[in-house]
Amino acid sequence: MLVLTRKVGERIRIGDEVTVQVLEVRGGQVRLGVAAPSDVRIFREEVFLAIESQNREARLPDPDRLGHAVRAWEAYADGKRG
Repeated sequence: MLVLTRKVGERIRIGDEVTVQVLEVRGGQVRLGVAAPSDVRIFREEVFLAIESQNREARLPDPDRLGHAVRAWEAYADGKRG
């Protein structure tokens, strides 16, 4: 991890297209401004982790998902034959 010290108004460049600027320091909080292209997704860590968790859960197979699909297909097929 790179650790930098910056004062209010100073910036950090990340690659060619991302700039992080220290906007304000108040008590134990630092306000940062991030300038990046619109295709660069920027999230607070807790939001990013929540999104990752939801994506992981969505990928977990439902043990009966195939059973639901088979029953739906059978019901459809029976309707076509009858």
